[in-house]
Amino acid sequence: MRVAWLLATSSGALGGCGLADSGAAAAGGAAAAAEQAAAARAQQQHVREQIEAVDREALERERAAADEAGK
Repeated sequence: MRVAWLLATSSGALGGCGLADSGAAAAGGAAAAAEQAAAARAQQQHVREQIEAVDREALERERAAADEAGK
């Protein structure tokens, strides 16, 4: 209960001087940065999967060529 009262009074006091808006802007910036980081991680994973697929294909080709050479 004390925490809720403290938050309510401090947000009202900070709203008058613009600090509440600064906090909201910082939170929005942090959210945008988190979204960018998540998108970068997803893209990185996608690239890793593509590289692994190319490596598998190359290995399969090498094995097929070795099989052909051994016949």
